[in-house]
Amino acid sequence: MTSQPSPPATGDPGTGLQAGLKNRHLSMIAIGGVIGAGLFVGSSSGIAAAGPGILLSYALVGTLVVLVMRMLGEMSAAHPASGSFSAHADRALGRWAGFSIGWLYWFFWVVVLAVEATAGAKILEGWIPAVPQWGWALIVMVVLTATNLVSVGSYGEFEFWFAGIKVVAIGAFIVIGLLAVLGVLPGVDSDRAGFGNLTGHGGFLPNGPGAVLTGVLLVVFSFMGSEIATLAAGESADPQRAVTKSTNSIIWRIGVFYLGSILVVVALLPWDDPAIKEQGSYVAALGSLGIPHAGQIMNFIVLTSVLSCLNSGLYTASRMAFSLGERGDAPKAFARATSRGVPMAAIIASVLFGFVAVFFNYRFPDSVFLFLVNSSGAVALFVWLVICFSQLRMRKIIQREAPEKLVVKMWLYPYLTWGAAALIVFVLGYMLTDTEGESSGRTTVLLSLLVAAAVVVIAVLRQRTASRHRTLPTEPGADKVPVG
Repeated sequence: MTSQPSPPATGDPGTGLQAGLKNRHLSMIAIGGVIGAGLFVGSSSGIAAAGPGILLSYALVGTLVVLVMRMLGEMSAAHPASGSFSAHADRALGRWAGFSIGWLYWFFWVVVLAVEATAGAKILEGWIPAVPQWGWALIVMVVLTATNLVSVGSYGEFEFWFAGIKVVAIGAFIVIGLLAVLGVLPGVDSDRAGFGNLTGHGGFLPNGPGAVLTGVLLVVFSFMGSEIATLAAGESADPQRAVTKSTNSIIWRIGVFYLGSILVVVALLPWDDPAIKEQGSYVAALGSLGIPHAGQIMNFIVLTSVLSCLNSGLYTASRMAFSLGERGDAPKAFARATSRGVPMAAIIASVLFGFVAVFFNYRFPDSVFLFLVNSSGAVALFVWLVICFSQLRMRKIIQREAPEKLVVKMWLYPYLTWGAAALIVFVLGYMLTDTEGESSGRTTVLLSLLVAAAVVVIAVLRQRTASRHRTLPTEPGADKVPVG
């Protein structure tokens, strides 16, 4: 299969999108993109499963994300594109790959829109019960759709403040927590807070080494969103610089926000404290410090994270749809932008599917919506795997065509790339051993594979049909002539 031409960088003349994101927007998008709502609401189950050993789970997944982002940074710095890894897969692996991973990624984010809108609505209904939950979900979706429709700059401004609140909150939590652990914060019982909690309740791995892998399954999806910075970089004045900066800073971002904050949680409280599971890890940790209204403080931070995820999810889904339209893999209307550089049709299509998913969540939560969630659950791992295989091919293409564009290089190529791919396959395989609950790892992987296989079949059939239509014989012995 021949390599496809590289799509033009977003923001270049003729693409329709505009360079409306400022450096401060991109910096905060890069920082905030790695902090998902899952960090706040999902870490308690990981701690319950692995104890303090959850730190190893986060470190393992964090290392994988750093490697994948390094690969993506290498390709995106050399060829900035609105579709990021989908555009790279298109060129490196073939049209079928770009089509398949692009639509799967779009599907993932529009389902996330429904999940996050519902989560935000629950918090808002608790504060203002006069408005029903479905009403809050509708309001949140409409407001964030409006901000995305105005301009890419308005998306960047909203995300700047959403991400800023998350960063400040986690930074404050880590500082206050460390002071308490070190015994220099007044009013904290030193017998409960201390690094002794890491080994004092059954050891560092109280449930055995295997629990670390169980923890990996529980935390891996909270890292999804790290790649948003490479999509957003395309709508900046200097995409190459933005990609390089976000790629180089991923290590400290994961180290501080994930490992740092989780270390504080398991040092403040014994891992088996019932409050962690009942109230949530961060609420329980704040409560142990005697901070009043800890639950409401965390609800505000979680709501901010939810709104940030919704804002970025709608942006990401619409830009992926725009890229697919640009490459002829989606309706041409998706590739048209307004005078402000906004792909209106792509945004509206994405949010409409999100609204439909919200309806299913309220009307058929245990059937249709559960299927949507499970069938999109493993897409994050599929995306990372495609990035690995794309980078293996793209490195050779870049070295052959424009070696001067290799300003970001994957470490120890190709060995670390293959190692990362093997780890992703291992995690997918290990998920098949998880059979507990309606949203078990096995169910998620199998349904996600089913949907992925259907999309790949459509992509292959579509490509073959297009190839036949491109060259049709006229008379016997006549040369083939192009059609349309």
